[in-house]
Amino acid sequence: MAKIEGFRIRNFRALKDVTIGKLWSLQQAQQLTPLTAVIGKNGSGKSTLFDAFGFLSDCLKSGVEEACDLRGRGGFDRIRSQGQDGPIEFEVYYREQGNARPITYELSIGLDPSGRPHVQKERLRQRRRGQNHGRPFFFLVLNEGKGVVWKGETEGSQIHEDKVQLDLFKLIESIRKEETRETELVELEDNRKLGIATLGSLKQHPRISAFRQFIEGWYLSYFTPDAARSLPLAGPQKHLNIHGDNLSNVVQFMEREHPKRFKSILDRIAQKIPGMNKIDTAKTPDGRLLLRFNDRGFTDPFYSQQMSDGTLKVFAYLLLLEDPFPPPFLCIEEPENGLYHKLLESLADEFRSHATGKKGGSQVFITTHQPYFVDAMEPEEVWVLEKGEDGFSSIRHASDEQIVKNMVAEGLPLGSLWYSDYLDAR
Repeated sequence: MAKIEGFRIRNFRALKDVTIGKLWSLQQAQQLTPLTAVIGKNGSGKSTLFDAFGFLSDCLKSGVEEACDLRGRGGFDRIRSQGQDGPIEFEVYYREQGNARPITYELSIGLDPSGRPHVQKERLRQRRRGQNHGRPFFFLVLNEGKGVVWKGETEGSQIHEDKVQLDLFKLIESIRKEETRETELVELEDNRKLGIATLGSLKQHPRISAFRQFIEGWYLSYFTPDAARSLPLAGPQKHLNIHGDNLSNVVQFMEREHPKRFKSILDRIAQKIPGMNKIDTAKTPDGRLLLRFNDRGFTDPFYSQQMSDGTLKVFAYLLLLEDPFPPPFLCIEEPENGLYHKLLESLADEFRSHATGKKGGSQVFITTHQPYFVDAMEPEEVWVLEKGEDGFSSIRHASDEQIVKNMVAEGLPLGSLWYSDYLDAR
């Protein structure tokens, strides 16, 4: 399954310039682990980091102008870092499989002459087969919605870095001289839409299509227990949606199509929530679906409307992790909210088991401020966000602190070290 090895964010709210993990220009950096947690104080930028992934995903699905306004973002001027005139920029470094050649995606979003957000630049690049050194080759270059793309899996001619920096006319002219049946000059009708959204829907661009499908498959959890208490219309659904208001529908699907997986969830939730021995659904006369929880001590079931926030969250997370076709990238903000503290290490182990499973589970990315959750983490899995005096965030790897690594190796939990200020800037 595809995996992000690193990413860079520039000019997105408090994230003026933040890099986490490995990039093609930072080959000595340590790549992101299957399970990654970002910690930090309130206001350090954890929610902003979470929303950066959501913003990129929304740009693909809805276009950059609409993405600037979705989820209460308030428009381009509100999400661009204060005092900055440059574009909002993202760089994603990922592999489609463990031994695949890494691909770099670069995106710049700015304002057009009329003040509307649009895509200024978009790039995809990858090394040739067998190439271990040197700069990756571009196979998609778009400036203001115009540029060149290579078809199929053909590597094509090198587009040198200096050509990419030329103005659009010179870029196209330089490519036109080298144009072959594998290259194609393109012009998008709407430069507020990502090029990967348009070109990625065409069979002649499989590498672009693979990257588009990768981002489309991201799952960013905006789960709320109140949404899970809703009464949806009956009908099985394969996947839990981002808010969790189809929780009952997914239970109905798992009961019917994957009874062994569902039994595994019930066994594990029984270990975490004593007394819980059965979870199922019931259809109301008007066609809506009730989610029922049976406790050993009671004859009548409890319904989701009566269950605690923590019980619903644990159940939803376990259901998500047992998805027969899991998302490639799973991002959850503060999963500890509403949970008993002794459940947190167990929940972290569930996430790790899923992310590192032999069957290729999701890469899991979590933001948290709960030391009990961090107790289950290794230094290589944790990154620390901090707010500087200038108001912008910086990030560093917990494993960079040798004293922290030594103390964890001696058996001291990482969350306890964080609580004792060993992970704070010195």
